[in-house]
Amino acid sequence: MKDTETTRFQIKPEKDREARRIIGVVLRALREKGYDPVSQLVGYFLSDDPTYITNYEGARGVIRQMERYELLEVILQDYINTVEQPEDRE
Repeated sequence: MKDTETTRFQIKPEKDREARRIIGVVLRALREKGYDPVSQLVGYFLSDDPTYITNYEGARGVIRQMERYELLEVILQDYINTVEQPEDRE
């Protein structure tokens, strides 16, 4: 059987709010401890190793409350929405 169809993937809308809360907690904790949030989150998303996330303020436990793919979907959707905004809205 050939893979000719594109598989669709979509996060449930109710997960969006929770993902944003989790990302906010983790970003604040990483910044407060002096880490580069982008580098640390990339390490976590690629490896699934929670030690890329500080334990400060419980951030390591918080990020494990949701699957990585669900968090990534929210981050990517926000990025795509930003990129697709007309230039005159800046």
